[in-house]
Amino acid sequence: MLYYLFEYLDKQLDIPGTGVFQYITFRSGLAIILSLLISTVFGKKIINFLRRQQVGETVRELGLEGQAQKAGTPTMGGLIIIVATLIPVILLAKLDNIYVMLLIITTLWMGTIGFIDDYIKIFKKDKEGLKGKFKVVGQVGLGLIVGYILYFHPAVTVRTDTGKVNIYSEANVNVISPAGLEEKSTATTIPFFKNNEFDYAEMLSWAGDGYENYAWLIFIPVVIFIITAVSNGANLTDGIDGLAAGTSAIAVLALGIFAFVSGNIIFSNYLNIMYIPNSGEMTVYITAFVGALIGFLWYNTYPATVFMGDTGSLTIGGVIAVLAIAVRKELLIPVLCGIFLAENLSVVLQVSYFKYTKKKFGEGRRIFLMSPLHHHYQKKGYHESKIVTRFWIVAILLAIFSLVSLKLR
Repeated sequence: MLYYLFEYLDKQLDIPGTGVFQYITFRSGLAIILSLLISTVFGKKIINFLRRQQVGETVRELGLEGQAQKAGTPTMGGLIIIVATLIPVILLAKLDNIYVMLLIITTLWMGTIGFIDDYIKIFKKDKEGLKGKFKVVGQVGLGLIVGYILYFHPAVTVRTDTGKVNIYSEANVNVISPAGLEEKSTATTIPFFKNNEFDYAEMLSWAGDGYENYAWLIFIPVVIFIITAVSNGANLTDGIDGLAAGTSAIAVLALGIFAFVSGNIIFSNYLNIMYIPNSGEMTVYITAFVGALIGFLWYNTYPATVFMGDTGSLTIGGVIAVLAIAVRKELLIPVLCGIFLAENLSVVLQVSYFKYTKKKFGEGRRIFLMSPLHHHYQKKGYHESKIVTRFWIVAILLAIFSLVSLKLR
């Protein structure tokens, strides 16, 4: 809203200094400051409200040191992240930008699913929360919306021929524009490879002429799978104080860099990557989201005074998935979100191996002392803070490795 106000003041009234709001970098800086203030200052008020409403976590006995003391800690803290993200975005971003609209929808959609899950656990005294099939329906529903909009909306275009940039003079000012035409495409980026664009439509090339018109049959299911997988991965990672919020902030910040360079003609040309018009505006949302996550860590680091609950973890996973898909870096998710992947795989391997050995030997055996993976290290006697800090370090290394993919091919 402030963006449109200052745009009017600049263009219609020509008030000096108001044009600074046209710069994504300026608005992104304001967004992270505002989200940090909201999450830290007003976060305490939200926590106190949750405590008064007796929205406390029921912690099951895991045989882990310090676990029993966490019972009664307020949950649904994901509300802090959502509020601290949306307020700066509404104030500072271009709300008619299709990517910003998609991210707002994702935040509210996944936040609602997580809120219902937490509500059932706390107020209905059902430890299972929202039934798994209903969660999946919600995730698939969001995937359908995101996939449909990214495929069919006319404002979602790309330009992969970044080798040339036209520079011409207009009213004695050098103007830079991308050579070639922007087009609808289901192309994505294959990291660490030269000439690294891959078009999902090519998977239907066997169908003959006009196969491009049916690329949505591949693209939308891929979007659904990614959103479901990443949101579940974030949900599993939220098991000890500060783990999910910290690792997510690192991944989102890396995606912010991808969004900024992909939406900038000069940078995308220099890095020889896809130019995605209007995608740079996502940087405002991303910085607000990162600020909200860091502010939430003020209260979520060990010993946590609030848990994010599924309200936060499902929202985080959904947002990361949509960001990666929007900047055409979804194939980089296994690297960038390697912590989520490891947590997911540890559960899958543990359950599969247990069932296999029980069927074959009559007794179930385990690969890990406990899953997800962070609980395995807790069982080995590592303190929560040490586990979280080391997972953060790994997440930073994975983020740097992902960013290196911009030039390492």
